[in-house]
Amino acid sequence: MTAACESMIVCQLSDTHVMAGGRLAYGVVDTAANLKQCITHLSQQPQQPDVVVMTGDLVDGGEPQEYALLREIIAPLAMPVYLIPGNHDEREALRAAFPDHAYLNQFPPFIQYSIEEHALRIVAIDTVVPGQDGGELCAQRLEWLALTLATAPQRPTLLLMHHPPFATHIAGMDEIGLATTGPLAQIVTKHPQIERVLCGHLHRPIQARFAGTLACTAPSTAHQITLDLAPDADATFIMEPPAYLVHAWNAKSGVVTHTAYVGDFAGPYPFASDAKK
Repeated sequence: MTAACESMIVCQLSDTHVMAGGRLAYGVVDTAANLKQCITHLSQQPQQPDVVVMTGDLVDGGEPQEYALLREIIAPLAMPVYLIPGNHDEREALRAAFPDHAYLNQFPPFIQYSIEEHALRIVAIDTVVPGQDGGELCAQRLEWLALTLATAPQRPTLLLMHHPPFATHIAGMDEIGLATTGPLAQIVTKHPQIERVLCGHLHRPIQARFAGTLACTAPSTAHQITLDLAPDADATFIMEPPAYLVHAWNAKSGVVTHTAYVGDFAGPYPFASDAKK
């Protein structure tokens, strides 16, 4: 653990939905190409992250060839990368594709772990129910989380999970959200060292207060869920730009979160007019 470090940058990629063989998600989205574009964009940032976390739905069908392509795409990243599964993932195929990621085996059969080597402690919990789109946290998973958080109550911590623990008012996604949030909230409330709860699943940047801290979902690197808060809205997606979150932490300010949009945009331009030249 780099206890002397006073700052840290964490990049959060989510819902990459990598598909192999040139297949397009829903016949529209080239998820692999979009992720490659995001990796290039991230690698060109003036401040490189200390770690990258990927908060689930790493691939689209849980297939070995998809995880092999995912591994190939993220290989250029020089910093540590920490993975958690989403409802589109398959735990054993993920473990098989990343045998060098020993943390994936900390608490079988689930993929949940604690990473102690960085200024921010990273704790991940597994919300996946195989064969279902929605998530849950059983007593076994929650007991592990409570015990893990209790071992380092003074260390600033990021908690990773795929399904967010709050309602988003996007009806179709809330129907496949986290089944029960009360037991998790009881644990999180007891641990104010949790700086952020970092989630995926929603394909949009969304923030909400949760159990005394801030929970947020990351946009997708692939496609975004349409922003429609009508209770009877159809479930649709929209090709807004791929994006990811950048969480900047220091001991004085805590975590500050930014959204980075990926694309060919004009600029940057200096804030100076011709009249002043």
